[in-house]
Amino acid sequence: MESVARGEASTGADSAASTDATLIYRQSRWTRLTHWLWAIALFFMLLSGLQIFNARPQLYIGKESGFGYNNTIFAIGAENTAAGPRGYTEIFGKRFDTTGVLGWSGPAGQETSRAFPSWATIPSYYDLGTARVVHFFFAWVLTTTTLVWLVASLINGHLRRDLAPRLDDIRRLPQDLVDHARFRFHHRREYNTLQKMAYGGVLFVLLPLMIITGLAMSPSMDSVLPFLNDLLGGRQTARTIHFTVMLLLVAFFIIHILMILAAGPINELRSIITGWYRTDPPAHADNAPERSA
Repeated sequence: MESVARGEASTGADSAASTDATLIYRQSRWTRLTHWLWAIALFFMLLSGLQIFNARPQLYIGKESGFGYNNTIFAIGAENTAAGPRGYTEIFGKRFDTTGVLGWSGPAGQETSRAFPSWATIPSYYDLGTARVVHFFFAWVLTTTTLVWLVASLINGHLRRDLAPRLDDIRRLPQDLVDHARFRFHHRREYNTLQKMAYGGVLFVLLPLMIITGLAMSPSMDSVLPFLNDLLGGRQTARTIHFTVMLLLVAFFIIHILMILAAGPINELRSIITGWYRTDPPAHADNAPERSA
């Protein structure tokens, strides 16, 4: 996630920027650190989470599950057919053949029945214990980073200043949609409306849901937060929400990377690695760079 840095550049940085008005110090050290901590934590949580899902590759709605219930909404598996073993993915009763990727995968002649293939899980071989250790460790990294970021952003005003949408942002939304559809990007210090909405959705909806549903699925948390399961409709429903949030975060990541590539990967990566970001030149030499917030 990006954040606008103000007043952090050193004296040397200020003198460097003064020679090029379009080069600004946009990302603070703290922003860059939390960004990469989130990225690392989510990467390991995703791959270890897929390994955990392989232990029971079905999703349900409700408090209970099993052969005596008809509340399965999603399943990945394998079945024997006249053409040999085939993998399938079933969504709300609709079955799709996903042989080679989901349900039945592996090197030619060594295929095995597993929901997600070995290249997409940590560890690559089936080991539920190791996957749970990796998943829980990085879950605490994610949670701690998010809480510290939230407190710091409230104190330094980042939430109010940079992420809170304003009336002007809402008015600019149609134009932002058109500009993005045409791959026409404006490089400014502040976030545009779509960025505020996307980052806000991840930070204040998806990540909290990921953390809350993760806690609800933990038996050790039942005595500490006994109301969570009832609030979410049961442990199985919490698991389904957890999985859905994971898919939404993956979708956000893909779109995020595509936008970086379209907007100028060198400039965007330099910003999140070094803090320096090149903005559009002012429309007129005597005008300040346009602000979008």
